Amino acid sequence: MTAVSEQIGNWLDLFTAQPPAEAWRKELRDGALERFCALGFPTTRDEEWRFTSVAPIARTKWSRAPHATAGLKHAADALAPWSTGGIRLVFVNGRLAGPVPTLPKGLEAGLLAERSELNFIVPKTAFAALNTAFLDEVAWLKVARGAAVEIPIHLVYIASQEQPEALPYVAPRVLIQAGADAHITVVESFVGSGAYFTNAVTEIVAGQGAVVDHYKVQRESLDACHVAALEARLGQSANFRTHSISLGGKLARNDIGAVLSEGAEATLNGLYIVNGSQHVDNHTTIDHAKPHGTSHELYKGILDGESEAVFNGKIIVRQDAQKTDSKQTNKNLVLSDNAVVNTKPELQIWADDVRCTHGATIGQLDDESLFYLQSRGIGRREARSLLTYAFAEDIVDRIKVESLRDSLEKVLFEKFHEHADQ
Repeated sequence: MTAVSEQIGNWLDLFTAQPPAEAWRKELRDGALERFCALGFPTTRDEEWRFTSVAPIARTKWSRAPHATAGLKHAADALAPWSTGGIRLVFVNGRLAGPVPTLPKGLEAGLLAERSELNFIVPKTAFAALNTAFLDEVAWLKVARGAAVEIPIHLVYIASQEQPEALPYVAPRVLIQAGADAHITVVESFVGSGAYFTNAVTEIVAGQGAVVDHYKVQRESLDACHVAALEARLGQSANFRTHSISLGGKLARNDIGAVLSEGAEATLNGLYIVNGSQHVDNHTTIDHAKPHGTSHELYKGILDGESEAVFNGKIIVRQDAQKTDSKQTNKNLVLSDNAVVNTKPELQIWADDVRCTHGATIGQLDDESLFYLQSRGIGRREARSLLTYAFAEDIVDRIKVESLRDSLEKVLFEKFHEHADQ
């Protein structure tokens, strides 16, 4: 048996072991599995995966994540201690733990009960197909037309390896729908313990004039693999902002895309901090499909040890998307001689009346800044820590949820302070 056949066979065994599902869910699962088997896992021969090998995922025999134990249900506060001051839904091994809390007027939240609401706007990749093949509980947030939900909705995803011989596979799915002129703020947190594989899909549909603020904090176990796709469809004059913070996982991949209608605005910000042998890959696509669209993108990375990072940012301006204004920047701070960064900003412009810029930098801490701090009585290690923290703080300062921003500042300060003491 070839290695590819063996990999597919492992997933077929896991697929057939799923419990029975409703007819519509079974139909989706069957079609997605067929698509996954046709595509197979991507390899480094695929341009989109040139610098990221998924062999640690493809060669591992994963198992279905067990239902949560009582102890794991109460692990949210320990694993995700940051508060957002709003509504919190906790999912343990992919399943909702506890009832849905009381919701403000104009907001529906819970689990999707029928197929008609699903959009399937995420690109049809192997990992997206694999997520749908194990479609179980779909988290659903819907804001009515003109409603403004003032408090954040926090989705906490906890995964755990509770038995040494079992490596759980978890496939979270989220659908966020914002009606015309609606406003919603959503925070997604991914945490866990042990070795496991999280394969997440988030779909966002924003109606005309809607405002969607989205935050993702990925602090998976350092033994875990994390692959996630987020896709947003923006109506006319809609405003979408997403901030991706990647701190955990031994292998992490984020695919983020947004398609803009006329007058829409998208902001994609990201921060990734890796050390040891961690590998993080961020692929973003901003598609200006209609005129008068605006997009801003700033991704920053900090690498230490033998870690690796990949950034691929693509901006597409369609032929009809005149008067587009787009800016993309990727900055990387390398703290070790053994860390590696591969960055590739892209512009695909088919219109002739646009303003688009992009740029990428890879560098080390500034010697003059280090000398200045040391001349003020600050030790070299502490000075390095302060400058590294300041580099990351630029992204954290853009987070509008105050309690989340404060919590992340504390996490980063402790992280860099520990590094300075080593």
